[in-house]
Amino acid sequence: MVMKKRLIYGIASVVLLLIEIMIGLYAHGWIRNYLGDVLVVILLYTLFRTAFPKLPGKWYVLPTAILVFAFGVEFLQLWGFCDRFGITNRLLRIIIGTGFSAVDLLCYAVGIMPCYVAEYISKIKGDNKR
Repeated sequence: MVMKKRLIYGIASVVLLLIEIMIGLYAHGWIRNYLGDVLVVILLYTLFRTAFPKLPGKWYVLPTAILVFAFGVEFLQLWGFCDRFGITNRLLRIIIGTGFSAVDLLCYAVGIMPCYVAEYISKIKGDNKR
């Protein structure tokens, strides 16, 4: 069961990463501005679940930690992290981001909802029993 979950989350991670790359390269408007931010927290969740399909603790801890991380990165953008630390590498600046947006916080919150649902369903089914 653990290997099956790991495979499913791994495939989801690859698909989401490819979608994010395509959005970054080719998309404009609301797809790039909003959908990319919604999907990035789901990507982080699936990546983490690929590496750690079973975790101890409450079912809501992982999605909450990912949401806090995403908010933290967004607030680093408000602070001007890349400029303050002299990060000039284009790829790093894209990954970290350089512009704060309160709407991005909302997008992260929307994107993390399916992760909460997945964790809760997993808890109900007993998939995460130690």
